Amino acid sequence: QTATNLGGYKVQGGTPESAKKLVEDAKVLEQAGSFVIATECIPSGVTKAISQAVNIPLMGIGTGPYVDIQALLTHDLLGMYGGFKPKFVKVYKNLRKEMIDGINEFKAEVDEGKFPTPEYSFNAKVEGFEL
Repeated sequence: QTATNLGGYKVQGGTPESAKKLVEDAKVLEQAGSFVIATECIPSGVTKAISQAVNIPLMGIGTGPYVDIQALLTHDLLGMYGGFKPKFVKVYKNLRKEMIDGINEFKAEVDEGKFPTPEYSFNAKVEGFEL
């Protein structure tokens, strides 16, 4: 959620000092009453250390297997956008082409007057209304 604040998708906890700070920050979050911690772009060894340091669930995006909840954004895992793809994203289906084809088909039908048909329109008469 803070990729923009951190300058993009950059690994956090890549130095001993920053890794220790992440573990300490997680402890502070737990002590403050957090019920879950979201982690993103953290080396899996650091995530494991965080997991062992706290007793609340960790949700991870690109943080390895040592979390309680694995997450990926739907548009990433379904390949809905081309271009940049974070290292941690596995594309399970490529829907980008399907989406573009669907939009082009819609536009063509509108341009040709084939959409909308009565089937896709509200055709009820409004009593007392006439032009």
